[in-house]
Amino acid sequence: MSNNNGLIIGIDLGTTNSCVSVMEGAQKVVIENPEGKRTTPSVVSYKNGEIIVGDAAKRQMLTNPNTIVSIKRLMGTSKKVKINDKGVEKELTPEEVSASILSYLKDYAEKKTGQKISRAVITVPAYFNDAERQATKTAGKIAGLTVERIINEPTAAALAYGIDKGHREMKVLVYDLGGGTFDVSLLDIADGTFEVMATAGDNRLGGDDWDNKIIEWIIAEIKKDHPSLDLKSDKMAMQRLKEAAERAKIELSAQLETLISLPFIAVTPEGPVNAELTLSRAKFEELTKDLLERTRNPIADVLKEAKVDPSQVDEILLVGGSTRMPAVQKLVESMIPNKAPNRTINPDEVVAIGAAVQGGVLRGDVKDILLLDVTPLTLAIETLGGVATPIIKRNTTIPVSKSQIFSTAQDNQESVDVSIYQGERPMARENKSLGTFSLGGIQPAPKGKPQIEITFNIDANGILNVKAKDLTTGKENSITISNSSELDENEIQRMIRDAEANKERDAIVKQRIEMRYEGEGIVNTINEILGSKEAEALPAQEKASLTKIVDGINGALKAEKWDELKEQIDGFKKWRDDMSKKYGGGEAPAEPK
Repeated sequence: MSNNNGLIIGIDLGTTNSCVSVMEGAQKVVIENPEGKRTTPSVVSYKNGEIIVGDAAKRQMLTNPNTIVSIKRLMGTSKKVKINDKGVEKELTPEEVSASILSYLKDYAEKKTGQKISRAVITVPAYFNDAERQATKTAGKIAGLTVERIINEPTAAALAYGIDKGHREMKVLVYDLGGGTFDVSLLDIADGTFEVMATAGDNRLGGDDWDNKIIEWIIAEIKKDHPSLDLKSDKMAMQRLKEAAERAKIELSAQLETLISLPFIAVTPEGPVNAELTLSRAKFEELTKDLLERTRNPIADVLKEAKVDPSQVDEILLVGGSTRMPAVQKLVESMIPNKAPNRTINPDEVVAIGAAVQGGVLRGDVKDILLLDVTPLTLAIETLGGVATPIIKRNTTIPVSKSQIFSTAQDNQESVDVSIYQGERPMARENKSLGTFSLGGIQPAPKGKPQIEITFNIDANGILNVKAKDLTTGKENSITISNSSELDENEIQRMIRDAEANKERDAIVKQRIEMRYEGEGIVNTINEILGSKEAEALPAQEKASLTKIVDGINGALKAEKWDELKEQIDGFKKWRDDMSKKYGGGEAPAEPK
C-alpha cells in the first residue's frame, strides 16, 4: 500500500554535477533545473549576501573568488572553506555548502512537481566511510530534508537498470567513473532482490583528473614559446584552462582530434599570449594512461572477491559522464570479453534515477524490490591477548545485527573496555581502530562468569552502533561509530592485501597467543586441583605428574619455547583422558576455555 506522506526525491549529490529524480507512478522522471538542464553543476557562489548555486555559480567562477567547487571531496572532514562576502570573512563547513546544493535541487523539484518536498534518498560513493555518510545526512537536514536512506552510487545505478529487467537472474558489473570518485561493484539481481556481492574503487580518482592531465599538457605546450610564463598563479587563466580541458575531453569522446583555442590567455611584456593547440585522441589517451590503469585492478578485485569468472557477468553498466571516453569502454571490454557495456541509460542520470526508485520502494509505490548492500571490511572487538574477534564479517549484507557473549578476563573485574576494529588481520593492533567505550557496574565474580553481550548493529545507511550489556544486571552502554579520519578505498585494499600477505605470520602469532592463554589456564586448573580436598585422594605419582606439567608449562612460557609448550599442553590433555578412563568414564577436570 502506498504511503502518501509526501514524495521522496532521489538525489545524486555529485562532485562536479548533481541530479534529482522522482517516481511518478511507475515512471522515473529526471527533473530539469530552471535553465532546462537535467544535471546541475555542484558549484556554490557567495555574493552580496546571496547564495548562488548551479550554472549561475559556475559562470561566476572567473570573476567571483567566493566560488566553491568539488566540496564533496571534503565531506566527513573537519576542514572548512573560507569566503569573504561584503568584507565579512566566514568559514563554512562542507555540510553547509553541500546543503546549499541540496536546497537548490529541492526548491526546483518542488516548483516542477507542485508539491512540498521534505524527504529524500541521497547517493554516496560505495567507499564513503561513516563520517562521510553522516555528513551527507547532516547536509540534507540543513537543507530541510529528511534523508530516508543513504545508498551507494553503483547500487543505485543497478537499481535503476534492474527495475526494467523484470525478475531474470543476472550478475551486473557497475563501472562508475564520476567527476571525483571511482567505484566498481558486482551485483546479483534475482527476483527483485539486489545484492552487492563485492565492491572496490578509489575515492580520489575521477574525471577531474583527466581534465588536469590536459591542463598540464596545455601549460607545457604554451611554455615552449613562453618559458617564463606562470599560468598556474593566474586564477582566471587556470579557470579558462579548466573549461577548455573539460570541453576537449568531451569532444575527444566523439572525434579523433580537437582544437583548443585560448585567445589572450595571458599578457606578457611582449604582448598578449594566444594559444591554439590541436590535441588528438591518441595523445590524450597517452597522457591519461596511468589514470585509466588505476581502474583496472578494482575490476579484477571485485570478480575475485565475488568468486565470479568474467564469463559469468551478464551485464556491464557504465556510470558517470567520463565513461563516454572510448579508452574507458575498451578497458572494460578487455576485462570482460565478449560482453559489450550497456549504454542504454544516460550515465549522468542513472544514479539519481536509482535513488528515486529506492524512494519509490520506501513509499510502497515500487513493489517486489529489495536492496541489499554489504559492509566492505570485517568488524571486530579486541579480546584477550589482543586478538581481533570478528562480530560482522566482511561483505555481510546490511542492514544487520549480530551479537556474541563475552566475559571478564580477571577475577572480580567490575568494568570492561570494548575496543572496536575494522580490518582483516587476526590481531587487533594490525587493524583500524574505530572507537572504544566502557561498561561498568559489573558485579564482582570469578573471571569467566559474568556474561557480557556485545551487539553490532549496522543500519541501512551503513552506520555502525555497538552495544555492551551485562546480562546479570541489565546495565548497558553503547557507541555510534563516527570516524573523523578518512578510510578510502586505497586504504581498504591495502588492509585486505596486508591480511593476505601476512596470513601465515598472523596465524602463527594468533596460535601462540591462544597457546599462552591455554597454558596459563591449565596451570590455574592444575593448581586448583592440587589445592582441593579431592587432591588428597590422588596418588603421589599423579601429583608429581601434574607438578611436572606446571613446571614445564611455566618454563616454556618464560622461554617462549612454543614446541615445548605444545608438548606440555598435550601432556595435560593425555593425563585428563587417562583419568577419565581410569575412573570409569566420569568427568575429568575441565580444560579451561
